[in-house]
Amino acid sequence: MPTVDNPTEKTLAELGIRDPLEVAAEFAKVRDRFDFQIALPADEMRKLMLQEAWLGSELDPATSLRNFWVGRKRGVLALISDNWLKPAPTVLKPVVGSELNKLKVHIEAKLEEKRLSLEKTAGEQASAKDRIDLSLPGVIRPIGSHHLVRTVMQEIEDIFFSIGFSVVEGPEIETPYYNFEALNIPEHHPVRDDMDTFYLDLPKGAPGPLLLRTHTSPVQIRTMEKRQPPVRVIVPGKVYRRDNPDATHSFVFHQIEGLAVDTDITFCDFTGTIEYFVKQFFGESVKTRFRPSYFPFTEPSVEFDVSCIFCGGSGTGASGATCGKCKGSGWIELFGAGMVDPAVYGFVNYDAKKVSGFAFGMGMDRLAMLKYGIDDIQVFFQNDVRFLRQFP
Repeated sequence: MPTVDNPTEKTLAELGIRDPLEVAAEFAKVRDRFDFQIALPADEMRKLMLQEAWLGSELDPATSLRNFWVGRKRGVLALISDNWLKPAPTVLKPVVGSELNKLKVHIEAKLEEKRLSLEKTAGEQASAKDRIDLSLPGVIRPIGSHHLVRTVMQEIEDIFFSIGFSVVEGPEIETPYYNFEALNIPEHHPVRDDMDTFYLDLPKGAPGPLLLRTHTSPVQIRTMEKRQPPVRVIVPGKVYRRDNPDATHSFVFHQIEGLAVDTDITFCDFTGTIEYFVKQFFGESVKTRFRPSYFPFTEPSVEFDVSCIFCGGSGTGASGATCGKCKGSGWIELFGAGMVDPAVYGFVNYDAKKVSGFAFGMGMDRLAMLKYGIDDIQVFFQNDVRFLRQFP
């Protein structure tokens, strides 16, 4: 695009100026030209910048305008100094120098004023953009909540806290010693078939083997190794077994186990503790019963049942048909428990003649299913928001 003719690129002689009055008039034209350009809006200034090919045209208009007028090499003031002042006749030099100084002061003052004005405008625009309109309705953001299993875990912990138990946790990756041997389950014990689990594929030379724990009982052993009686703890956490997933089984689930060891703890203490928990969790109206059972790490061992919370223990549903939850028996199996087998104390250096205790283990997922009427354990692990939102 052709550029506009710039008189400052010529000498005074080439412009035909030989009189001081003509010098003043020419400086007045230059000043008027500057005042016109600096007063232009940004869009008009940008058009003029392209039309006249200002120096630094790749920058914003205000910066290009400054470069065009006060640039060190090709700015208008530099051109006036080189083309008008230096080659001027001796008689005109004082006038040219005086007019150049006046023009320089004027241009620099106006450019600074323009800069401050642009900064103020930009600040006001940014402030307006960032300003919060308190009259607008707020943005409703979804608030998360505890997973149902976590809610049940917290409720169980609170109940046992109230009677003096504390919470301990331990590793989910265990050694066979803590997961089996120290719990009176030697290597070839048939009960290991019921606790088939996942073993880790370790590199050669690594100490092992290691497995994913099948219950939280190993933490009980670790706790007794570190503490002397009295011990009253509950152990919540994830456990793993090689079960085929269905409505009541999962290869990963949540368990909470309890242990109490002290001098003179009896089966009556155990009965009272468990019954207190069940009535706090399901309500005072439920009934309880024990059935003989077997676990390698307790002796005697029992299965703990609770009267069916769906049919009230009658075995009959609201429609008169057989209750589908308890299969008409009026009872629901809840968990296993018993008095700690004295053989277990030998693994933790407790004197079995001086101490006694009880232990129990329950599935938190199963308790949640019973309390909230959930039929399929798999929904706990599917992350279906439609299900989770039912339990805020």
